[in-house]
Amino acid sequence: MRTTQLLSTTAVVCLMAAMPAAAQQDGEVIDLDAISVESESDTTLQQEGYVAEIGRQATKVDTPIALIPQAVSTVTQDQMEDQKPRTVNETLGYTASAVPGNYGLDTRYDAFFLRGFPAYYNGMFRDGLRQYNGPSAWFRNDPYTLEGIAILKGPASSLYGVSGPGGIVNMVSKRPKEQTFREVEALVGTDNRRQLAYDFTGAADEEGRVLYRITGLMRDADTTLEGYRDDKRLIAPALTWNATDRTTITFLGEYSEANVGGTASFYNPSYGVASDIYVGDPEYNDFDQVQWRLGYELEHELTDSVTLVQKLRYAEVDADLQYSGLYDGGGGTLARYWGHYLEDMDVLTVDNQARMIFATGVWDHELVAGMDYTRARYDAWSADGYVSAAATQAMQAPYFGGQDSEQWGLYVHDQVTSGPMTLFGSLRYDWVDNVDTVATGDQTDNHYEALSGRLGVSYQMANGLVPYYNYSTSFAPNVGLVFDNPTDPADEGRPAEPTRAVQNELGLKYQIPGTPSLISAALFRIEQEDGVVFDTSAGANKQRQLDMTSTGIELEAATEFDSGLSLMASYTHLRVEIDKGVTGAEGKELSGTPNDVASIWAHYAPKGGALKGWGFGMGLRYVGESWGDDTNTIRNDDRIFVDAALSYDFAEAGYPGLTLQANVKNLFDKTKQTCTAGYCYRDEGRTATVSMGYRF
Repeated sequence: MRTTQLLSTTAVVCLMAAMPAAAQQDGEVIDLDAISVESESDTTLQQEGYVAEIGRQATKVDTPIALIPQAVSTVTQDQMEDQKPRTVNETLGYTASAVPGNYGLDTRYDAFFLRGFPAYYNGMFRDGLRQYNGPSAWFRNDPYTLEGIAILKGPASSLYGVSGPGGIVNMVSKRPKEQTFREVEALVGTDNRRQLAYDFTGAADEEGRVLYRITGLMRDADTTLEGYRDDKRLIAPALTWNATDRTTITFLGEYSEANVGGTASFYNPSYGVASDIYVGDPEYNDFDQVQWRLGYELEHELTDSVTLVQKLRYAEVDADLQYSGLYDGGGGTLARYWGHYLEDMDVLTVDNQARMIFATGVWDHELVAGMDYTRARYDAWSADGYVSAAATQAMQAPYFGGQDSEQWGLYVHDQVTSGPMTLFGSLRYDWVDNVDTVATGDQTDNHYEALSGRLGVSYQMANGLVPYYNYSTSFAPNVGLVFDNPTDPADEGRPAEPTRAVQNELGLKYQIPGTPSLISAALFRIEQEDGVVFDTSAGANKQRQLDMTSTGIELEAATEFDSGLSLMASYTHLRVEIDKGVTGAEGKELSGTPNDVASIWAHYAPKGGALKGWGFGMGLRYVGESWGDDTNTIRNDDRIFVDAALSYDFAEAGYPGLTLQANVKNLFDKTKQTCTAGYCYRDEGRTATVSMGYRF
């Protein structure tokens, strides 16, 4: 049935594409103009090609990114369309200071690092609101539902409250457009991947007061791991109502059902070695996840200089994880165990803010003041068995633990400009109450308060260079328990202490005159206390806390040329040193953190000549050497991955709106091992997709 649906929709796409040609055969002369309709709305992230020029992710107001005194990277809609990423992890593969591949082939979670620090718990935001994740019930974000991603580097608690020291990744949902945009796409690929996606937006009435958008996809797919699926059903509706000339409300929703593999690792026969033996049981390997979210963004221009904004979102995710593993059964044989883990997560978050524009003498102010509130709750149940998968599944999983968290925050951000100078000043105070429950049912109440701040200055020189400096801090109470000795079964864990950090950053930005471009460089030092990382040395993921210092330099560039060439490149050199937290690791480097990461991607779509209509993309990702454990006894080799893309726009053949595209990731099929926190994984091998899309 699913295959029939895929083939039927593909036939409809081809039939619609063929309609202009049929009209010509009937003798009617039709002038076919190339269709150039952009998917992005440019509402909160204004972009052109691979370059985002204005965004509100660092300031909560629309600000030229070149003038922001803090490093900001972006993944634009065009970049995602050219590269066809399957996960948020893949979208970050060409971003400076982002390392998304520490756990090898694993599509269950978007577990990425920023400036050496894990950002998957305290650094994931969607539409400016924090996306809380439980220990295993993580909200999954499909790149097809996004029109861009903004990565704000370094501490951002002065505006966003609870967030990590490495930065935040803010995913921008596709929003309604007044201009009609309709797209259907059929995709097939390696490992029996079959996907249908659609995206429709436009005005629902003649006056353009009501705008709609509905985005969705259906996917059935295997992976290279036996019994490990990658299936999804998703629909994301959105509606904008321009109630008056001064009042707008946008509703954003999503519902999805996903099934991926429950186990994604390979057997480690000895310390620091990943074998080719997949540890999952193909007959007991489902990770079912149901999630939904519903929220709105309300803006009202009270006066020409004062705007009131409220953002609200409620979200739930239910996770049902079947996993398994192998261990040495003695006598040269391997024995298997099975596990069943269930977790429910729900989050309510609301942000109220007032934006004000005024002047004091020669200084122009754009001030944002607000209050936000978040209530997050999760509960988990877990069971392990050594008899059979069926026996484990039949067990009544006992309560494993949970947390109920409430957070209030008050913040103010003043953005002051005078001529070429821009000053940022941000302050925020947070109150957090956590009720942590351990497996025995015992509860601990914890109250935290913290003041976070940011001071930044940038200066636009006559030659276009923009040097800047910022000082910023972060504060983040953590989800779940931490274990001081993860390998000790008697250690039942304790509530995690809040993570705090301070950053000093010195940078330089430049826009090539007359072109969409942004070239940036940054030197940074981040000192963190009580950071949370995974420890996998016990054979299962457990959290522990470390004090760490990250120092580094990052270079990044993106530009568009009139010839049809789009180019972006990045390089990061950093060192993350462990200051305290693991016996024998003080002064050593954090595992899984390469000292050097570099990438370059070029896409060429000629504007004329014999190759007009074709698109050629090629990229290289370099991940340097790193340590595989925190005592620095295992060394990970460096790796190079090559990606490629080829497309054709059939407008040149008389079929406007129809495109065909092929993408290959890891072209040369490199599958080296990589170790993190003492456990070793394997990189995903070569994958390829072919897609046909029609825009009308």
